[in-house]
Amino acid sequence: MNVHFQTTQSHADPDVIDFGAGHPADTLLPRTILQQAAALRLAQLDSSLLQYGLEQGDGYFRYALAEFLSRRYATSVDMERLFVSSGASQALDLICTLYTQPGDVIFVEEPTYFLALRIFADHRLKVVPIPTDAHGLDIDALEAALAGQRPALLYTIPTHQNPSGFTLPQERRVRLVELSVQHGFLIVADEVYHLLSYDAAPPPPLASFAESGAVLGLGSFSKILAPGLRLGWVQAAPQHMQRLYTSGLLDSGGGLNPFTSGLVRVVLEQGWQDEYLEHLHNVYRQRIKVLHASLQEQLGDLVTYVVPTGGYFFWLQLPKTIDASILFQRAATHKVSFRPGVRFSGQNGLQNYLRLSFAYYDEAELTEGVRRLKAALQEM
Repeated sequence: MNVHFQTTQSHADPDVIDFGAGHPADTLLPRTILQQAAALRLAQLDSSLLQYGLEQGDGYFRYALAEFLSRRYATSVDMERLFVSSGASQALDLICTLYTQPGDVIFVEEPTYFLALRIFADHRLKVVPIPTDAHGLDIDALEAALAGQRPALLYTIPTHQNPSGFTLPQERRVRLVELSVQHGFLIVADEVYHLLSYDAAPPPPLASFAESGAVLGLGSFSKILAPGLRLGWVQAAPQHMQRLYTSGLLDSGGGLNPFTSGLVRVVLEQGWQDEYLEHLHNVYRQRIKVLHASLQEQLGDLVTYVVPTGGYFFWLQLPKTIDASILFQRAATHKVSFRPGVRFSGQNGLQNYLRLSFAYYDEAELTEGVRRLKAALQEM
C-alpha cells in the first residue's frame, strides 16, 4: 500500500530548522534497546503485562524503578511511594482532576512550561504567576503572594527549568516546602529534566520531600528513553498514593501502561537505561557547546542567556525593542523557527524572550539554524 499517514505529533517541514522541537530526533531514539527488551519480556511464560494492570503500577517495575532512582538521585526511593502514570502530562492532568475545582487559584513560575498552562486552562483554574530570578522561583515573592491568596497547588519545574534552564538551590527548596506546610498548598514538582544534568549534580529532587505530604514529584521516561512510551511516575506520600490509585480512572481501566512498564522494567534491570542516559549526556553536552559557540559567533551581544547545564533548552533575552512574536513570523521566511517567550508567560509578558531547543538537531543543523536566525534578526 503506497499511502503515507501521519503518525507523530511533530511534523515540521524538513526544510525548516525548528528550534521549538522539545524532543529527540528519531535517529537518537533507542530502537535496538527496546527491541531487545520486548524480546526478553515476551519470551517469559508470563502474560500479565497483557492484562489490566495493578492500579498503583506493576510491582516488579516499581521495584526496578525505585532502585534506579535511588542510585541516580543519590537518595532513597521506596517503591511503595511510586505511582505509575502515562507520562508527566497525564499525571499533571490527573492531579488537577483530583486536587482542584474549577476557579481554584494555582501558582506557577514566570516563565513556566507553556503546555502545562493548557492543562490548567482545561481545568478552568486561575493561574497566578510568581516571579523567578537567576536561581529559579523567588521564594520571597512567593511568601508575599501567600499573604493575599491561598493556592490549591503550586506548579514548579525545579531542576533545569523549562524554559529558563535555572535550577532551584537547596535552601530555596527547603523554604518552599516549609511554606507549603505552613499555608496548606500542594507542590507539584515537574522533575522530568532532573536526570539530564550534564555538569555538577543538582540538589536532591523536590520529590525527596515527599514524606512531608507537601510534594508530588513527577518523572517521565519521555526525556530519558522515548516519548512514545508514554510512561512516567509520581513520587508521593502514602495518603496521596491512595488518592491517585483509587481514582475512578484507575478503578475502570486498571493501572496505566502495564505493557510498556513491563518492557521498561527489563531496560532498567539490564542496566540499559543507565548506558543510554550516559549516551544522551554526551550527545547533549556537545550540542550545548556547539549551540553556545554559534550564538556567540553569530549574535554576539544581541542576546543574553545563561549556558544550560542540563535539560533541553537555551532561554534567550533579546533587546526590549525586539518582539519575539514578530521575529517568529520573520523567521519563517528564513526557514527557522523557535518558541516565543510570551507562550511561557502566565500574564502575557516575556515579549523579548525566546526558547531554543538543542535536543532535536545535530551540530551542523544547530549551527545553520543560528545563521538563519541571525538573518531574520537583521530584518528587525
